[in-house]
Amino acid sequence: MIISKNIQQKLLCPSRKSKLKKNDKYLESVIDSSIRYPIIDGIPILIVNEKSIFSIEDFINKRNTTFDLNPNTSNKFIRKLIPDIGVNIKAKENYDKIATMLPTNSKILVIGGSVKGEGMDSIYNNESFEIIGSDVSFGKYTKIICDVHDIPFEDNTFDCVIIQAVLEHVLDPQRSVSEVHRVLKPFGIVYAETPFMQQVHMKQHDFTRFTHLGHRWLFKNFEEIMSAPCCGPGMAMAWSYTYFLRSFTSSQAIGRLLTLFAYMTSFFFKYFDYYLIDKPGSYDAASGYYFLGRKSENTLLDKELIKQFKGLK
Repeated sequence: MIISKNIQQKLLCPSRKSKLKKNDKYLESVIDSSIRYPIIDGIPILIVNEKSIFSIEDFINKRNTTFDLNPNTSNKFIRKLIPDIGVNIKAKENYDKIATMLPTNSKILVIGGSVKGEGMDSIYNNESFEIIGSDVSFGKYTKIICDVHDIPFEDNTFDCVIIQAVLEHVLDPQRSVSEVHRVLKPFGIVYAETPFMQQVHMKQHDFTRFTHLGHRWLFKNFEEIMSAPCCGPGMAMAWSYTYFLRSFTSSQAIGRLLTLFAYMTSFFFKYFDYYLIDKPGSYDAASGYYFLGRKSENTLLDKELIKQFKGLK
């Protein structure tokens, strides 16, 4: 398997929460040998068919799930020539901070980690960190296929869990964050980025949005280190304008042309965010928020949550 022996020993059966043992090209539950999970190209597929919207067969057959595994190369080339309408202003700074906070040889679980998230170079460039990229899609950085609703690791396994641009794509964010809390070591670090003012993306795999306080409440069992907008209202404006134009047609070809026009005529809105990002109005109108916190045994009280409002008053 791609993951280290040390991390392999921490794996759990996501169905029975039992230890796993390797048997040829499978992992199987030590208490029920009929429960088996295939290993494909060194990647264990730890999905429970009855509990997930994905199935083991999706990965055996290498079907597209959340990402296109064989993107059109000409489309990729064209996208590189088009100015992006969004910018994550805080990610690099936040990951640089996390890299200094974590001890040497930290074990880091990246949920949605088939691709390297924006601004994460300081994490990936630290050779002492062991990074376990988990996802429900194969990708360059995928080391394990699993559903965040049932993270297949023992309690208190990781020093840090990163969940960037993922929680909008899960059916039950509260359960997912509870699983993150469980697999973190005492005082372990969580870092999340989640959208607020963004239209539907990733098609049928898009379910939820959060305000700043809603996002904080999601992590109520964590002590906050810091939280704020990471993508501002300028980016939100460009997204809304783009999707407004795209809503005029159901044709993919025309939709692509409208998207190109929208990007070329709205990309500059993102530059306003460098000025707006820390202002109170951004807390009300941001495209997305981040949360950095530590695992805690205490729970944030409702009345304390309300006191943390930072928007326009």
